[in-house]
Amino acid sequence: MGKVDEQGRLTTPAAPPAPRSETDGFSLTDITVDLDARRSRHTVTIRGARIDYWQYSAAPTGTQLTAVQEPRTLLVVHGFRGDHHGLERVVEQLPGVRVIMPDLPGFGTSAALIDAPHDVPSYGRFLADFMAALDLGPGTVLLGHSFGSIVASHFVAEHPGKVRELILINPIAAPALEGPKGILSKLAEFYYLASARLPARAGNALLRSKTIVHLMSVTMAKTKDQALLRFIHQQHHAYFSLFADRGMLLQSFRASVGGTVRQVASQLTLPVLLIAGAEDEIATLPTQYKLLELLPDAKLVVIPAVGHLIHYETPVPAAGAIVAFLAQRPESSAAQPGQSA
Repeated sequence: MGKVDEQGRLTTPAAPPAPRSETDGFSLTDITVDLDARRSRHTVTIRGARIDYWQYSAAPTGTQLTAVQEPRTLLVVHGFRGDHHGLERVVEQLPGVRVIMPDLPGFGTSAALIDAPHDVPSYGRFLADFMAALDLGPGTVLLGHSFGSIVASHFVAEHPGKVRELILINPIAAPALEGPKGILSKLAEFYYLASARLPARAGNALLRSKTIVHLMSVTMAKTKDQALLRFIHQQHHAYFSLFADRGMLLQSFRASVGGTVRQVASQLTLPVLLIAGAEDEIATLPTQYKLLELLPDAKLVVIPAVGHLIHYETPVPAAGAIVAFLAQRPESSAAQPGQSA
């Protein structure tokens, strides 16, 4: 029998977990991320917009993957329709690094930008303001995944000297509307445009359709590990539909298919690490090699048997590449920037 809580709501005892089935397999997972001891949530206001961000403190030295001599601060920019959860499996493998991950404006639990389009220049201005608010100095390492690689690279090109190194995972090296997958990008653009023009209820239902989200998740995942597949699908179902409104989502989608790292490659004179998936159908391997040729000081690490979900499927080799990259450039006097409550 249920009980009435302090707010007057009827509650019932939790039922025993139901057996896993083929139809609801993505709702359960055998994989967990253990970051409770390092994770803390914070809020900062940027140009009137409430921004939520998460800090993951550096663990004591002597743990796995701690080749970096001094704790470094890594600022992470997630991808389109993602939030801070997406890269936590990589963060879990970086115990010797202090990590800061905001939910970009309009995504996750962060508010949308106020009186500004959700495009690459506006997200770049947000990064500049965010770094200033948290007093993140030039010793900071900037990491971007997928759409975040566009935002991060354009920010660095616009603000040389603001960060010391740049790490790009599944970097967008060529326009999404080009090449063999161009037709799929055009169909996706029609999807977002139609969703924005439909009545609000119908448009939001289309954008948050569990069937479409699941199809996207199945299409991008390359792993055959069933437990990992369940985890990936659960993550996408839980967080892929957390966005502020249809208008900003269409704007940011257009930014994601219209911008590339290649556009500013020659301006990225700082050390750059590219981490690519050998089977990535969005940021294809040939385009990664072409991008590498355009970057003045860059290294490319290719992870086999993975596509555009390196952060979910292969966090250990990705983190290993990051640690090795930073170990070659130790920051002996790395400042520990402040934080906003």
